[in-house]
Amino acid sequence: MNKEFLATLGQLERERGLDRNMLIEGVKEALTVAAKKIAKVSYSDAEVKVEISPTKGDIHVYIGDKEIVSQEFGRIAAQTARQVIIQKIREAEKENIYNEFKNKEGSIVGGVVYRLEKRAVILDLMGKTEGIIPNSFLSPLDNFKLGERTKAYICEVKRDKGFQIILSRTHENLVKKFFELEVPEIYEGIVEIKSIAREAGERTKVAVFSKDEKVDCVGACVGMRGARVKNITYELRGEKIDIVRWHEDVKEFIKAALSPAVVSQIELDRENKRVRVIVSCDQLSLAIGKRGQNVRLASRLVGWEIDVRSREAIEEEAKEISSLKSVGKMTAQALIEAGYANLGMIVRATPEALSKLKGVGKKKAVQIIEESRAKLQAK
Repeated sequence: MNKEFLATLGQLERERGLDRNMLIEGVKEALTVAAKKIAKVSYSDAEVKVEISPTKGDIHVYIGDKEIVSQEFGRIAAQTARQVIIQKIREAEKENIYNEFKNKEGSIVGGVVYRLEKRAVILDLMGKTEGIIPNSFLSPLDNFKLGERTKAYICEVKRDKGFQIILSRTHENLVKKFFELEVPEIYEGIVEIKSIAREAGERTKVAVFSKDEKVDCVGACVGMRGARVKNITYELRGEKIDIVRWHEDVKEFIKAALSPAVVSQIELDRENKRVRVIVSCDQLSLAIGKRGQNVRLASRLVGWEIDVRSREAIEEEAKEISSLKSVGKMTAQALIEAGYANLGMIVRATPEALSKLKGVGKKKAVQIIEESRAKLQAK
């Protein structure tokens, strides 16, 4: 029994997490290479065969019908065997690390900033391997220093000159995973994240729903004195987070998504998943948000196209439609009720679509579109 050989296999299994059968196959390959060197010198083209007992550790090398002993390998043959074994071990370690992180795709990993490059930030991941955060996957708030600890979302683990781990600090699921870590009710499945809309480095809206009436989904995510959401905001370097209550009723969901603005009226176009939201003049800027961010995020959160208008603006647009020479009072009302609330929407319509309205033929539809276009150009 080769106790030393078995002890080495056991050590490699424990310390490096390598599979014993894979190691034995590596040793067989290495010894075969070494034995072939001898065969070329001493045994012509004789066949080389290696047998290893996985339980006893006994090693037998045959060239042709003759078994050769270790002394016959020589210094060069032994070196070859060692090199092949070392290479196999390295390959196996890389494969193990690849499989480990491949299984972690879609999760969060912690690391230390190891290198700052022009196009990416390189993280040391638990001392095992490196992860890459391309600049396009960095939040505008990220400003890393060497040795700094951070967390990122594993987007993809791909084979490329070994393998690459692509990380992200901008992915919407990064926020989702942070909530799963911070909020036990989400991890346990009591509270569910229905949708997320994010503009990394600025604002994120999260829609949540509770499966238990006794559990307040928004309160659970915010935490006592805001502790839970503050921890997530800290991880995102100060990015603002709005937590809204998800509703099966799309009107109620849209109202929640547009908070803090107060909505006066909602008109749905279910076929095209479009909605017109009417607010008072003093709520318009809140509903739209800075550079349109609030309504844009709300639209993505709900999955509907949202058009926010003030009541005063709608009244003004209705007057413009009524002022068209080709449009009477009844036709103007029909256009507005059909969703053609302003001249721009009429111009984008087709004569075929307008001609379906009561009292509007194809010829008149063309006149309405042309007059609306001329009025917009005059503006």
